[in-house]
Formats: sequence, C-alpha cells, structure tokens
Amino acid sequence: MYEALKQAVFKANLALPKANLCLATWGNASQADRGAGVFAIKPSGVDYQALTPADLVVLRLADGAVVEGTLRPSSDTATHLELYRAFPEVCGVVHTHSRWATIFAQAGRSIPALGTTHADTFYGPVPCARALTQEEIESGYERNTGLVLAAACPAHAAIPAGLVKGHGPFTWGKSAAAAVQHAIILEEVAMMAYHTLALGGAPVDQYLLDKHYLRKHGPGAYYGQG
Repeated sequence: MYEALKQAVFKANLALPKANLCLATWGNASQADRGAGVFAIKPSGVDYQALTPADLVVLRLADGAVVEGTLRPSSDTATHLELYRAFPEVCGVVHTHSRWATIFAQAGRSIPALGTTHADTFYGPVPCARALTQEEIESGYERNTGLVLAAACPAHAAIPAGLVKGHGPFTWGKSAAAAVQHAIILEEVAMMAYHTLALGGAPVDQYLLDKHYLRKHGPGAYYGQG
C-alpha cells in the first residue's frame, strides 16, 4: 500500500544529498496523504545510498502509530508530526543540517530578508525558535522541538521555513518535493545573508520585499507561465 506516497518521499530524500544539504545519514524528508490520514518518512540512520522505497515507514497522522514498514522511523518523526498538526495545509516536511542555515540556527539568529533572492520565496525573515528548556529536552525532545518551531512560525505559509536554536533548519510545503525546493533556497539565502551581514548589509525595503514576493505568490501574481 501507499506506493505512490513512498515513491514521492523516496525521491525527496535522495534529492537532499544530491543538493549537498545532507552528509552521512543527516536529515530526512516526509510527506503526508491527508485524505488517507498518514505520512511517510525516512527510516532512522539508513544511508541514502542504501535507501529503497520499501524502507520508508508510514505512520498515522492521528497518533503517530506505524501502519506500514519494518524499520524504525526517523528520530525526528515526532517533530514532523507536530508540524503537520500545527499546519493543516502542509503536506511535506524536510529537516537538514545544511551548512549555512545551521550556522544561523547554532547562533540562534533568524535569517533576515536582505534582498530579492530571499523575497522571492520567504516573505520576511526566516525565524529562529527559542531554545528548548532542559525539561523539554529531557521529556519529549522531538515533540517539543516541533511545538516550539510551530510557535515561532506564525507566517508559515508565506515563510515556509524555520530554524531550531542550536539544531538546524526545517522547511515545508504542499509536498515533500516542495519542501526540498524550499530547503535548497533556504541554504542559498543563508549563505548570502552571512556574507551580506559581514559586509554591513541591511534588510531590504518593505516595498521591494512586497513586490518580489507578491509578484510570484500574491493574488495578482504574474511570474511564470501561470
């Protein structure tokens, strides 16, 4: 069962190391089938080169119970589940430890909107969630990661990404493939932001941010072929 779902998640996971977003077994991608009430995710610790669609684990959105698969799901599964619960229109989630975005996460800093490259995808700064407390880490760490991240990202539809302090980035979208694309863009704008800030750059004017975001994503969008 769920072969189409698993194939989509398999392709999304393989795209992460190809885009230089993941080393070793770091990172994971998942996708939800809202109609079926399930989501599929990469198994924990399985090398990308050895991964097959049959390895993917399918779980219920309602309670996170495994409904298909023999391997242990990603250790970040509870974080993905909380994001799906918080953002009902989201159907794909990606987590990486990509270099530049993780630098901002480790510094506990949001990624500011410094130019139009950022504005084309993210309608404002990419937020960094607060640090988890010791109690949150020792009791339900992965679930609490999802809760604090969701709380830090109220504009999740317009800014489909967030950072977890001391940890790394998460992105999301209408599919796992869309979440991967957002992770690729996030890494590029994080790299640009790091160097722009080093040169003394400042956030882009709001009217330019508005123009570039809304011409692609607003009600009167005219970018692309429609």
